Parts: sequence; structure tokens; C-alpha cells
Amino acid sequence: MRALGESAEEWQQMLRTTNESGTAKTVDFSGKRIGQITSAAWLKTRPNGSSQRGFDKALRTVAVLQTTLELEPLVRLFSREIGASVPHSSLNYSNDEPAIDLTVGRVARHLCTFRLIVEKQNLGQVTFTRGKPFNEKESALLEFLLSSLAYPLRNAVQYENAFQASLTDPLTGIYNRTAMEAALRREICLARRHRTPLSLIIMDIDDLKQVNDKYGHAIGDQLIKAVAEAVCGSLRETDLVSRYGGDEFTILLNNTARRGATVLAENIRKKIQGVACQFENKTINVTVSMGVASLTGRDKHIGLFARADQALYDAKRQGRNCIKVVGATK
Repeated sequence: MRALGESAEEWQQMLRTTNESGTAKTVDFSGKRIGQITSAAWLKTRPNGSSQRGFDKALRTVAVLQTTLELEPLVRLFSREIGASVPHSSLNYSNDEPAIDLTVGRVARHLCTFRLIVEKQNLGQVTFTRGKPFNEKESALLEFLLSSLAYPLRNAVQYENAFQASLTDPLTGIYNRTAMEAALRREICLARRHRTPLSLIIMDIDDLKQVNDKYGHAIGDQLIKAVAEAVCGSLRETDLVSRYGGDEFTILLNNTARRGATVLAENIRKKIQGVACQFENKTINVTVSMGVASLTGRDKHIGLFARADQALYDAKRQGRNCIKVVGATK
């Protein structure tokens, strides 16, 4: 997930150059209700009325955060809700599993970082920044207010994991058919709006059925994964590859006209020729056939896909291990 407001590289550089303590404070919210954070010195030093107002504020924040399961809106809502209590310039939430690096606002010099744990689950870390240092009472108040974020955040992370799993092919780790079809509709709309080219490659592994029949599906799965890795290693970050079916892949290329898509397809075809798996003492090589089509003014997502699919069929009929391009001159 891309950071908002700052790039991930800028954020990491900022942490390297401005982190005063160099460590994040670990806070375990497991089994705790709002107000049970024993290390929250702020609650001990404030008058009772002020403590009650802080408690009420945390309760209201919980109610607001329950309105969404999406990470970006959740982080934005939390930052907005606590902004009056502890002013800050930015809030960053990062987590290695799943890979998340989300920032709202603009990163400033001084920071205060908390590593969150809920029910023995590491929820990653939350970092606040601003132009002047956070004092001890503000740090304690942030820790207290984070108790209102902990469980909504856990729910949002679980939702994000489930959502990503629904769009991912479990064998290869790349996108699946559902994700590709949604992306194709979106990219066609964007290409028309910005008047930029868009191309689609459909690729099929040659004779995979024979490999499965002769050597078993485990070897066939190894070939599928090896092909996926070879394709991913040939693409830009903005390109989108999916496993569309058993032995069929699609590659969606934004801002790419027919000629560029054809060059890329040929590079991928040659690269895959070098892919091989070992079975006992035998080397099993693989080739692919590919169909290429580019968006026209008349295309809807079904039409673009159908033309690329027809080109793939022509490539298979011609003898496999080749590329056919819709509209290319002979």
C-alpha cells in the first residue's frame, strides 16, 4: 500500500534522520478496555475532571472509528479525532504483515512512535510527527488515546487480509481473475479519460496438460510458478499481471501502445524459454503463446479481452511459442 502525502522512501529517510530515541514504545492492549492503560501517566497527573473528559473523548473516538473497516479512512479519522487533544503534523501506520505503509499529513522533524500488540498479535506501529518535540504528558495521552484505535485497527487489518486474499491466486501470489476484471474496467475508464494508450496481453502455457499427465500436477504447478516469476520480473510497477485460469495469464499495460506491448511480449516469450523444472533426471522446459491487443475507441472491457483472446488462439493454431498481435501488418 502506498504512503499518502509522502513516499515510503521519504518516510524511511525522515525516520533515519530525526528519530530522537531510535526505538518505539511497545504497548500491549490485549484484554484492556479504554482507561486501563496502566502506564498512562497523563491520567495520574491530570485533575479528575480532565481525566474524565479524556475518557469521554476516547469513547467518542471509538464510536467514530467503528464506522469503517478500511485502513486509510480509519487512520484519517483517528488522526482527525485526536488532533485537538495532541496536535500533530502526520500520522504513519506501518505493518510488515500485511505490507502496509500508510501516512496522512506531512512528515515533520520530531516524532513519537508506538508498537501495538492486541491479543498476542503484532499490529505494527503508529508514528506521530510534528515540528516541536512531544513531551511526556503528550506521549502518555497518545498512548491512552491509542486504546481507542487498537481493536478497530485489528479489525481493519483482518479485513485487509481477507480482501487481498480474495484478489490473489494462492499458487503464484499474483492477482486472480476477479482482480484483473475489475482492473480492466478501471484502466479502460482511465485511459479514455486521460487519452492514453492501454494494451492487454493474454498468455497461455503451451502443452501444460501433457506435462501434468506425464509428470504430475506438482511439476505442472512448479512450471506455473516459474512462469509467473519470470513475467513479474519483466514488468513495470504499474503493470498488472494475473493468473486468469489454470494455464492462462493476463498482463495489463497502462500507457502502453501496441508496439510497446509487442516488444514486451516478445521479451517475456524469450525469457520463459529459459524456464525449466527438474523431474528426476529430466529437464522439463516450457514455452508460451501470446495474444496482444490495444484499446480502440469502440472497446469495452469485453471487446478488448475478446480481441486479445482471439490473437492468442491464432498463436496456438500457428504452432505455439509465438505472438500474435491484433491489427498488426503481416
